[in-house]
Amino acid sequence: MVVKKRKPSRHIRRLKIMGIWMVLMSLFIAELLVYTWVRVQCIRVGYDISAAADKQAELIAEKKKLTIELARLKSPQRIAWIAKTRLNLVTPSPQQIMTIR
Repeated sequence: MVVKKRKPSRHIRRLKIMGIWMVLMSLFIAELLVYTWVRVQCIRVGYDISAAADKQAELIAEKKKLTIELARLKSPQRIAWIAKTRLNLVTPSPQQIMTIR
């Protein structure tokens, strides 16, 4: 007795081809979703970098202003003026100066 091998029916071949197409399409859609997510993340990081650069420029300008203000506040002329006008200090006379050895 010889057993004949049956060819797969058309319906089964169509199901296999459809299954392969479904897997390929699923992979393609998954790839598109991952690509889109990566692009969105890149854009978000770009915005974060831009905001950080703006904040850095703002802080550098503030530091420059504070450095100038510190120099103005430490100036000897300003300190002498405050000593004379607000604190009523005067330059000592030679008789008031004592040398310590």
